[in-house]
Amino acid sequence: MTIKEQKRKQYLRPFVVVIAAIIMSLNIKIMVRNGGLYPGGANGLTILTQAILEKFFHMEVSYTLINIFWNSLPVYIGFKYIGKNFTFFSLLMILLNSVMVDMIPKYTLTSDILLISVFGGMLNGLAIALCLKVDATTGGTDFISIFLSEKYGIDGFNMVLILNAFILITAGILFGWDKALYSIIYQYVSTQTIHLLYRSYSQVTLIIISDKVNEISDMIHAVTQHGATIINAEGAYHYDDRKMIYSVINESSEKAIIGNILAIDPHAFINCLRTKEIRGHFNQIPKD
Repeated sequence: MTIKEQKRKQYLRPFVVVIAAIIMSLNIKIMVRNGGLYPGGANGLTILTQAILEKFFHMEVSYTLINIFWNSLPVYIGFKYIGKNFTFFSLLMILLNSVMVDMIPKYTLTSDILLISVFGGMLNGLAIALCLKVDATTGGTDFISIFLSEKYGIDGFNMVLILNAFILITAGILFGWDKALYSIIYQYVSTQTIHLLYRSYSQVTLIIISDKVNEISDMIHAVTQHGATIINAEGAYHYDDRKMIYSVINESSEKAIIGNILAIDPHAFINCLRTKEIRGHFNQIPKD
């Protein structure tokens, strides 16, 4: 990412977080509440806690208080281990979303639970993807997943899956399996929307043949902070000596890197492969 792009991202950051908070709070109040669904993560845990307190203890506790309670430990982990700016904007997202859920009046857009599950999941995924694009999260398990991934190289997906399964099973036992099963559709659509809109956690492998391997390797490192390997190769047509660059980068940098390669060497041969799994050291740029 260039310096100009970084500055633009910083200027847009608070506005994007506010937009994401508005989308998520409207989605929770208009879609999720009307459908009786239980999203994943801290939001789902908050809604489940509210439902349990209301049904079994006849207590109406605000969404804000419960959501802040469930996010308190993840926010602490974020400030201490991940990044202060990253955590600050995530906390802004959590607070804005929480307050707006309590303030927005109830409104029924549709009573069709399948439509709510599909379009509500899309809106939820959109809000999460917007936050991720400006280095923020919607809170909860996102903090813990990033912490485990960056500090220990542990895939936090299993932990998130276990928590979501706990929410759905508890909701199914206490409030009916139909809502829990529709919530699975909601979570699946949300996950697919995030995968479609946000690709920084996906990697691609670049195989480049060029006469300017040193310039290209330096550019890859400067832009992405990822290294490259230069391999001696032999052309099968003229049997002349060639140089090949092998590098793995985040998918979000793919377009910029390919453009820069062609600017350095318009005749470069580039093969871009989707990377399924990486074992070994792969530098993840830390959150600010």
